[in-house]
Amino acid sequence: MNFKILLLLMLPLLGFAQSNSNGETPMGGTTTSENEPLEIKRNAQYNLEEIKIRWKKAALENCPGVPCVTAPLFTCGTNTINDIDNNTYNTVLIGSQCWTKENLKVTKYNDNTAIPDESSNFSTWGGLFIGVRASDPSDPSYVQTYGYLYNWFAAKGITVAGSTSYKNICPLGWHVPSDSEWTILIKSIDNTAIDMALTPTPQSTTAGGNMKLNGAPWNSFSVVSNNSTGFSVLPAGQRSSPFMTDVTFRAYFWTSTFNAGNTSFIRDFNNVFNSVDRNFTTYTQGLSIRCLKD
Repeated sequence: MNFKILLLLMLPLLGFAQSNSNGETPMGGTTTSENEPLEIKRNAQYNLEEIKIRWKKAALENCPGVPCVTAPLFTCGTNTINDIDNNTYNTVLIGSQCWTKENLKVTKYNDNTAIPDESSNFSTWGGLFIGVRASDPSDPSYVQTYGYLYNWFAAKGITVAGSTSYKNICPLGWHVPSDSEWTILIKSIDNTAIDMALTPTPQSTTAGGNMKLNGAPWNSFSVVSNNSTGFSVLPAGQRSSPFMTDVTFRAYFWTSTFNAGNTSFIRDFNNVFNSVDRNFTTYTQGLSIRCLKD
């Protein structure tokens, strides 16, 4: 709830609270004695903190008995969202799911904890077991075009090696999609897609064409795609220690789902086919992230 709106709505009650603090008779003309139960006193003589608590509780309970300020209606595909760095993302509705239309480019988790930038530390990237991000140091426009590449620890929200306490890299109300949520997306585009397919068998042989942006920055020899879903996949490539690879040729996206060993499931798009591959890779690779609405 907007604080300024809340304050304006609270002014009558704040005045009432002030009158009580000066010892005046509370609303209804009934005074309380020293021997009355505590709950009666609390009901008769409000204080500012209690008013705040009651307003917050009322808001959470759909505001019964008090003026209610509701959040603006969110329409996926029309409304945008902002991350904690105030980067703006378009949204797209595909089937029943609402996705961000661009790759993440955030530098902090949504609780304001920084995600270290390891763009220039090629030799150490593969030995890091906390969330980090990277771009292409040779391309100043890389982040603006493709967003950052993150290791899986950043996708999972791990800031201390070995921790099972997770932060969220996506904006509030959004999350890094799981393997099964990616499958729901692919099957909503291609109902013949295979649930548990693993490379070299594509999960779908056609859905990639409906999800990839056609033309640049995809390599000039790329197969034609139509992006009919508006998902707008771009070939951000990947960060492998110690290299950036596949920029303009491939796109890789993390899921939040553990596979086996030190690997997690991913989705893989390429410039030669309009397929979508369900694959897995090591946690230390740097891949793109899309967010899904809770």
